[in-house]
Amino acid sequence: MPKLLRIFFTGMFISFLGSLPLGTLNVAAMQIAISEGVRPAFLFSLGSLVTEVIYVRLSLIAMDWVRKQQKLFRMLEWVTLAIVVVLVISSFYAALHPSVSKNIILSSTLNKFLLGLLMSAVSPVQIPFWFGWSTVLFTKGVLLPKNSHYNTYIGGIALGTLFGNFVFVFGGKLIGEKISGNQSVLNWIIGGIFALTAFIQVYKMSRKKGAEHRLENSEEHTKPFEETIDEIQGREKG
Repeated sequence: MPKLLRIFFTGMFISFLGSLPLGTLNVAAMQIAISEGVRPAFLFSLGSLVTEVIYVRLSLIAMDWVRKQQKLFRMLEWVTLAIVVVLVISSFYAALHPSVSKNIILSSTLNKFLLGLLMSAVSPVQIPFWFGWSTVLFTKGVLLPKNSHYNTYIGGIALGTLFGNFVFVFGGKLIGEKISGNQSVLNWIIGGIFALTAFIQVYKMSRKKGAEHRLENSEEHTKPFEETIDEIQGREKG
């Protein structure tokens, strides 16, 4: 497999699998798809994707600077937690007041692309994730400090994240069609997912396992997929 093609699929593979666990952004995209349709949810996902691409590029060209921004990540964790709590309250409020029906935050008049851009910008989770993976790929010689490698890698990441978001967007649309007459129940479910996300965030922060900790120990969080990359390299050499 040509070098650039391998870099592209490696980035896409990591990004797609990293997008599947429940998180603030993909659950938000799912709720937007349910309440407003696929197009607004796609714009939201596209906005969050732009921010992610910028963060990946930053992790590639300014690793030393990123590693030193621990106080910034700690602050952003609190901002992210505040946003999730507001989403929880908004979802439960909509569930308790059927006349509202929609999440006040996600159904605001703000352009969905900008909403995704801003919500992704204050979420520090993706920074240590890609910092760790970029470090591993540099160490294994999969990724080299070349613009062609960076651009191909980021292109694969963008496509992988988009595919991962599609799972939630179209999945949300399907769920919305199945229980279209039970919007209140849907708001309870979405609110519960956001509440679980907030609980996990608080737990990680209290146990010092948040973004700041993951940045300091970034390589240990990439181990589950490292063997897969090693296998791919082994097959290519064979």
